[in-house]
Amino acid sequence: MPDADASPARHDTIAAIATPAGRGGIGVVRVSGPRAAEIARRLTGTLPPPRRAGLSTFSDARGETIDEGLVIHFPAPHSYTGEAVVELQGHGGPVVMHALLAACVDAGARLAEPGEFTRRAFLEGRLDLAQAEAVADLIDAASRSAARSALRSLKGDFSAAIDALATQLVELRALTEAMLDFPEEEVDTLHRDDAARRLERACAALEAVFARSRQGSLLRSGIHVVLTGRPNVGKSSLLNRLAGEERAIVTPTAGTTRDALREALEIDGVPLVVVDTAGLRESHEEVERLGVERTHREIARADVIVFVYEARAGLGVEERALLDALPADVPCVRVANKVDLLEKPIDAAHAVAVSAKTGAGLDALRRAILDAAGWRPGEETVFLARERHLRALLRARTHLEAASRESGRWELFAEELRLAHAALCEITGEFGADDLLGEIFARFCIGK
Repeated sequence: MPDADASPARHDTIAAIATPAGRGGIGVVRVSGPRAAEIARRLTGTLPPPRRAGLSTFSDARGETIDEGLVIHFPAPHSYTGEAVVELQGHGGPVVMHALLAACVDAGARLAEPGEFTRRAFLEGRLDLAQAEAVADLIDAASRSAARSALRSLKGDFSAAIDALATQLVELRALTEAMLDFPEEEVDTLHRDDAARRLERACAALEAVFARSRQGSLLRSGIHVVLTGRPNVGKSSLLNRLAGEERAIVTPTAGTTRDALREALEIDGVPLVVVDTAGLRESHEEVERLGVERTHREIARADVIVFVYEARAGLGVEERALLDALPADVPCVRVANKVDLLEKPIDAAHAVAVSAKTGAGLDALRRAILDAAGWRPGEETVFLARERHLRALLRARTHLEAASRESGRWELFAEELRLAHAALCEITGEFGADDLLGEIFARFCIGK
């Protein structure tokens, strides 16, 4: 864990408005640090017993009344940050809240930086880094499934899984170090067999954690789905069907869509951003040409590409050329649209047959999009992992695979285990650089 004294302002008393900007029935100013109780007394005159709400009048340094509301005192270490914390709950108007915050600053607090309350909770050992990140993920959750997964991470489920993996590696490292210290032949034979079994178990456990983390990353960041294909194949109609409302303009004229139109929606609790794009074709018309360029940019950053073509025309030379030009590393779902115009059903073995007009085949398309993104339904215990978590798990996997190839060369075996262990510890923050912490907490909202 990072040194609690890493920041020169570590022991300042901080204050911030903890409720969202704008007007509301209630607003909260949060104060944390060694002078929190003293500052609160200057504003209220007295404090109620710990963890009990008391009605109070809030006054500024000149004695002028700001507001009347509730004050709650959380003495250290039994608070969110692990420090003394006071919450001042008043009426949620911006003028009142800023006046109350200014009074706290006049009394000796300083304005909190983004994420500083949660950072202090981490530095005080109240949360590990994965739990701290789960706080922001819970606030930003785009679906109920994402919120449930974030709450599990906040409660420590993800950290417990990482700690269990780290424990296995520590035990294996201890055995390896013992073999290096006592390299008798019979010990080496016993260690070789035991190390192989332990490493195999560790690899299997890591794969299970990675699979659940990969699932959770889809919940956290959502799936970026891009609808593409030639003009007038029904991409905009398909977006309207998926969204359940008329979001895109639909006309018989080819090339109606000139810009990327985004719609946020959910499929089985998984958040998606579906992007309708300009049809792909050569054009000398300036606006349409710019629209096609934007289509290519959207395709380049897609998680899933949905390539739409007309079922009646099938995949012709032009469609196949467009398919071949799509990024090979991005999953692509082929959609044969306008099946309502066919006299008999088509045999689309490698495509999803749909009708944007009638809604036929839409459920199959929704399932195909989730499958292409790697989502597996029924995974209730997924971890809402971030990209840095996935990268750390992949590094740990790489080092464990390297360790499996070093059987008998125990110095190299031990070093690969050490590197795998270090990668896992980065997730919970046991080993972490100050610049990493700064980057993580800077993304939090002020007041959290």
